[in-house]
Amino acid sequence: MISIASPETTTKPELSPPQKQNPPSSETHIFRSKLPEIPISNHLPLPTYCFENVSNVLDRPCLISGSSGKTYSFAETKLNSQKTAVGLLNLGIKKGDVIMILLQNCPEFVFAFMGASMIGAVTTTANPFYTSPEIFKQLSVSGAKLIITQSQYVDKLRDSQNHHPKLGEDFTVITTDEPPENCLHFTVLSEANESELPEVATDSDDPVALPFSSGTTGLPKGVILTHKSLITSVAQQVDGENPNLYLKPEDVVLCVLPLFHVYSLNSVLLCSLRAGAAVLLMQKFEIGALLDLIQRHKVSVAAVVPPLVLALAKNPMVEKFDLSSIRLVLSGAAPLGKELEEALHNRIPQANFGQGYGMTEAGPVLSMCLGFAKQPFPSKSGSCGTVVRNAELKVIDPETGFSLGYNQPGEICIRGAQIMKGYLNDTEATANTIDIEGWLHTGDIGYVDDDDEVFIVDRVKEIIKFKGFQVPPAELEALLVSHPSIADAAVVPQKDEAAGEVPVAFVVRSHGFELTEEAVKEFIAKQVVFYKKLHTVYFVHAIPKSPAGKILRKDLKAKLVTPKVLSSS
Repeated sequence: MISIASPETTTKPELSPPQKQNPPSSETHIFRSKLPEIPISNHLPLPTYCFENVSNVLDRPCLISGSSGKTYSFAETKLNSQKTAVGLLNLGIKKGDVIMILLQNCPEFVFAFMGASMIGAVTTTANPFYTSPEIFKQLSVSGAKLIITQSQYVDKLRDSQNHHPKLGEDFTVITTDEPPENCLHFTVLSEANESELPEVATDSDDPVALPFSSGTTGLPKGVILTHKSLITSVAQQVDGENPNLYLKPEDVVLCVLPLFHVYSLNSVLLCSLRAGAAVLLMQKFEIGALLDLIQRHKVSVAAVVPPLVLALAKNPMVEKFDLSSIRLVLSGAAPLGKELEEALHNRIPQANFGQGYGMTEAGPVLSMCLGFAKQPFPSKSGSCGTVVRNAELKVIDPETGFSLGYNQPGEICIRGAQIMKGYLNDTEATANTIDIEGWLHTGDIGYVDDDDEVFIVDRVKEIIKFKGFQVPPAELEALLVSHPSIADAAVVPQKDEAAGEVPVAFVVRSHGFELTEEAVKEFIAKQVVFYKKLHTVYFVHAIPKSPAGKILRKDLKAKLVTPKVLSSS
């Protein structure tokens, strides 16, 4: 449910005059959920909270492996997590240590994450398709002592641009399949004695997850999410007097979105564990396999992103499968347009649709649609729903910082126990994101309408969203200017029907050097994961910048609207 409502499909507010418009004011106008606040047990450790009601569902399916068909009950999932916790302790991992999970979706991902949290360790999740330099950047910043991965990715851990690490000495590597030299098999964790699991004193403010995000600008940074952060966020979605807003114990929840992304980790896995719903794990998206699994396991809740919606809405294979079990589709991570939503609704008319909005730093969910709650509040097209419970949202004038009222676009800010503790070892970036009053500034421009629904209309932040994945322009720009034939460069998003946005570069050649578009694209492609690859390179004489040296991205984006002035050669 981490989504940004599409500007193309959002109805902008009528300002002549709206029913509830308030002038900018130094007094803070706070927006809250339509639902009442709830008691939240965020003093507990995260695994205790997630498994708190497990006695009611011990024998029910918890994890279903889409590739093997193997099913783990809730009792087995908790037991395997406990065994993994002891196994980590036996390898020297202790409270406060960081482990890295470099895996596609699989049961071992769940056992490792939950097991680490049981001993007070911290998990940083990384995309296994990252290049070696990308992995080592996160490994270095996070200080991870142990990596859990698959053998096919181990070669990426044997080499970096700076050094040749010794596996088993510089850090421990565990694989879920046959381990290569100097690596261990996952059974060293999963076959440990769960009775040896000690009581670990965990403070609610202790970190438990360390996803990486670029925030509103700059290079990826470690986002410190505490036990309290994640418990609060999960509770805001599935707890309280209006319980299980979208999940029920009898549900089978599709988990094709990668668990290394906080949207899937939080709103799919952790929410399902808390609610007692089964999670169907798919390693990767393939339309035929996806449709077969939905039909075979009677998936009732589908957590998706717009590219997946596009496939479900337009691929002719869909007509050959029975998708009548789906009662709810949750879209997040990127904009979902009205036309695409309607096209999917025509394919699965029985399903309700919900869209939400959030960011990693916010824990991650800021707002969610409530049309599927026990007391439904139908949402408008383009709406991201209402702010989550037990949280406060405000809209401020980006220039003055003054609070805005209904129907007035400004920067969205959120406050509550669910937001991050801060960025890892980066007090400056933390202070630039969370102010002294505890408000997290999202960098997104939006407004709240008369019915307390949140709409996002623009984005201040520079991050490019490719199929929901973050692409930081600063990261690609740093790589570009490291090329000896490039004097300056800037990267901006270009609209794309399938991906939402794709990164394109404006490049200034160094004097006297010849450089082709393909050479630039290949230079970047060798160093980054697939979704950060450049789609087009435009050669220009200069990069427009402000007097302070800031890249004027709006000027470059304007050139994309009138491509006749551009040349990629």
